[in-house]
Amino acid sequence: MRFKRLEDQDLAGKRVFIRADLNVPLDQRGAISDDTRLRASLPAIRLAKEGGARVMVTSHLGRPEEGVCREEDSLAPVARRLAELLAAPVALIKDWIHGVPELQPGQVVVLENCRCNPGEKKNDPDLAKRMASLCDIYVNDAFGTAHRAEATTHGIAAFAPIACAGPLMAAELDALGRALAAPARPLVAIVAGSKVSTKLSILQSLAHKVDRLIVGGGIANSFLAAVGSDIGASLAERDLLDEARTVIETMRARGAEVPLPVDVVLAKRFAADAEYRIAELHPGEVCVEADEMILDIGPRTARALAQTLESAGTMVWNGPVGVFEFDAFSAGTETIARAIASSKGFSIAGGGDTLAAIAKFGVADQMGYISTGGGAFLEFLEGKPLPAITALMERS
Repeated sequence: MRFKRLEDQDLAGKRVFIRADLNVPLDQRGAISDDTRLRASLPAIRLAKEGGARVMVTSHLGRPEEGVCREEDSLAPVARRLAELLAAPVALIKDWIHGVPELQPGQVVVLENCRCNPGEKKNDPDLAKRMASLCDIYVNDAFGTAHRAEATTHGIAAFAPIACAGPLMAAELDALGRALAAPARPLVAIVAGSKVSTKLSILQSLAHKVDRLIVGGGIANSFLAAVGSDIGASLAERDLLDEARTVIETMRARGAEVPLPVDVVLAKRFAADAEYRIAELHPGEVCVEADEMILDIGPRTARALAQTLESAGTMVWNGPVGVFEFDAFSAGTETIARAIASSKGFSIAGGGDTLAAIAKFGVADQMGYISTGGGAFLEFLEGKPLPAITALMERS
């Protein structure tokens, strides 16, 4: 992917408009409870500030009503925290669409919640032009919103004199490009979750690209049912068994594989203290009782998948393979996580539950790249064009 980068721009004295992802969680008092996203945006802000630019930063926060900015919608807490992190004053500019006060080189201001502006979500071209008139350089550093065509993520890029990616956006695109555009082989994808329906298009897309497609969770249950295995009371979508079979057949036609579990961890209750047992799966035999649920892959399956991952050239991971929140059913996901961490191949992981599992097993610093993109990460895996990325590439 070709796109301009903030680090390559002449910033001195320039008006720089940064679209960041500062959608931080707030507690009941309106204070920031987790500033991870704000800290992730600091490299772009510091790069512009230290380059002598006049820096404007904006983001969405929550789900405000367009034309109305309530106190709970305000980026005021973000501006205060950013001032602390930069050890410099950071003003909040409320009515900024029609103009921003003259800034000094190196000065940083926060522009109030961009989704409060009428026309933002509909990507109104007149609004985008007004925004573009405020800057010399537009910077998109919000990969998490890259799948949305909005005025601050898409429209403005067409009208700004220069449109480029910030370091966080660039890192995401570099990692995703390395994983999917020109991957080292074998390319292995782990796609797990409760429902095939939520990730069917991802599975269908990856079936044409990867060498191994590991499925887990409720998705694996549906695939097991599709090949005739008994799954008892396990979560599955029986109306999508034909689609699961098609994915398997697509992979098989390419000489690729969907390795399904050969043993599973079963319980009759969905609870942390539920009694459980490990059962081998044998085609044509009833191995799972009618009232039992598959809540994790078994140790034989985990070991086999670990060997596959340890020899992979590239790994893409989205979704835990079992109910990892309960210790009794976390071994499969932990084995997968540690195998990816110890592999010499390049890995990229994304999705909220995946990140939670990585944090639980303490392997974050051993992953090749951790994507915080959420929906954008999933749509990239699907092969969908992301509007914000398309806009940057068109201006490259």
